[in-house]
Amino acid sequence: MTDSYASSRNGDVPTNGTPDGVASPAPAVIRKKLTGYVGFANLPNQVHRKSVRKGFQFTAMVVGESGLGKSTLINTLFNTTLYPPKEPLPPAAERPKTVAIESIGADIEENGVRLHLTVVDTPGFGDFVNNDESWRPIVENIESRFDSYLEQENRVNRQKIVDNRVHACLYFIQPTGHSLKQLDIEFMRRLHTKVNLIPVIAKADTMTEEETADFKARILSDIAYHNIHIFQAPTYENEDEETIMEAEEIASKIPFAVVGSDQLVKTPDGREVRGRAYPWGVVEVDNEEHCDFVKLRQMLELREYTNDVLYENWRTEKLLSMGVAQDSSVFKEVNPAARLQEERVLHEAKLAKMEAEMKMVFQQKVQEKEAKLKQSEEELYARHKEMKDALERQRADLEEKKRRIESGRPLTPEKGSSKVRKGFLRA
Repeated sequence: MTDSYASSRNGDVPTNGTPDGVASPAPAVIRKKLTGYVGFANLPNQVHRKSVRKGFQFTAMVVGESGLGKSTLINTLFNTTLYPPKEPLPPAAERPKTVAIESIGADIEENGVRLHLTVVDTPGFGDFVNNDESWRPIVENIESRFDSYLEQENRVNRQKIVDNRVHACLYFIQPTGHSLKQLDIEFMRRLHTKVNLIPVIAKADTMTEEETADFKARILSDIAYHNIHIFQAPTYENEDEETIMEAEEIASKIPFAVVGSDQLVKTPDGREVRGRAYPWGVVEVDNEEHCDFVKLRQMLELREYTNDVLYENWRTEKLLSMGVAQDSSVFKEVNPAARLQEERVLHEAKLAKMEAEMKMVFQQKVQEKEAKLKQSEEELYARHKEMKDALERQRADLEEKKRRIESGRPLTPEKGSSKVRKGFLRA
């Protein structure tokens, strides 16, 4: 878009051979070396400085049964103490009867970049005797955040929009080594179209490497069987091979088998690392040979997919349910190749419809012609039968006359014979 704008400013005209407003079959990109300085080459730096000055907002949701290390992993991910150590409830304490939604916010700054982090916790999930409706409060919370964002978009002044939408949902799976439970499947089915769903195997240090690999395969098989869409890192055009290989490596680790720990422990070789010390050795959180924590941290870049896919789909359904029809082409960047593909699909569909209609008309005319031919055939058969019957009657008459002649009888009775006979009787 910038190249075309710069060329038009220098008096150039498009050379793709198509009039304005018509998508060309092969859109050409006009490349021209500018003699003067325009300044668009500095746009990425401007966007970067503006983003750093404003800071970022990120909202993560953690869901899973109690005791799986959700709070510890969040503290480990963002290297801050969002959740203090929890004290176990006494046996006589009253347990919650429904899934509660709790939000904790914190401002984190790293290398001059500010991040406002919000963590949405769901204590009580999966801890009841009947967990059929455990997912409902979580879905309602996510949709209420979408509603809040949509309300801000509809305001007259939209300069200060607070993005409190959930950008990632870390769903913690018990390290059973078997397969997903019905509660896990039902939760993922209800939420996979509303949030970036990232399955996480909690406390992966309780399983061996072979058990972890088999458990991951079973989980992915269950997810594929139930047609659940988990988050996959997006890929972009013109990316280098290193970035593509890194994205493929991250995708190969899903679901992430993680170990959380915000404590520093000493390794046998004298290093201080974040990890868990056991009698047989130390599990290092930041060591990719021990767990997938590093790959999980690299994957948490989910704002774009949340805004462009999940929120837009929900927004469309919401407006349609309210009776608001919208044109999807408005405020939407048009890809000429995609537009050409859409037009080709529409043209092929139109041709197929015309072909079907022509076949239907042809079959109808053939049926009408066959009906007329059948009617003509029946009329000819009736005339043939009538003529045949007439000829048969004529032949029978001729045969009768022939027999009369051969027997000497007159062909017709004499006129005066009846009178003579009558007179004779009178005498």
